Formats: sequence, C-alpha cells, structure tokens
Amino acid sequence: MNRTVKIRVTGRVQGVYFRRFTKNKAQDLGVKGSVQNMEDGRVEIIVQAEADTLESFIQWCHKGPITARVDHVELIELQVNEVEFSSFEII
Repeated sequence: MNRTVKIRVTGRVQGVYFRRFTKNKAQDLGVKGSVQNMEDGRVEIIVQAEADTLESFIQWCHKGPITARVDHVELIELQVNEVEFSSFEII
C-alpha cells in the first residue's frame, strides 16, 4: 500500500548537498516526490512509495549524507491522493 509523507529535516542540511543526496537515495529506492530548501533553514521532502520502501527512506533521512548533521526529523502523513508524483525532483 502506498503512503505519502511530508518530511521536514532540521540541522545542518542546507549548503551540504542534502537535496542532491536525497534525490539519489530516492531514485535508488524507487521513491517518488520532491525535495526543497525552506526559508527557515530546514529541508522539506514530500515522498510517495510503498510502506516498506518509505520506511527505509525515512530511516535514511534520520542520518542524511555524511556532509550533513540531522538534529530532528518531523513526519506529517498526507492523504495519498493529495499529491501525485511521477519522478523525484529537486525544487
């Protein structure tokens, strides 16, 4: 069953290629969605995938790339039909 989740990552996550690594990880796992920097310094990721795949991606978000420091990860469940993605994009 597909899930759609908004993930907001706090820490040293801008200026460290977090979005690029996130896109690479999403593509490796077959996750669809988007990632973007927020004005407050966080990174926001919206993802859709099968529940098991999404869990692996969320676990990665708690660590992030080696260049980053993740202090907090906020998860917000969305309705599956709220947004629809065909690929994974950096905004």
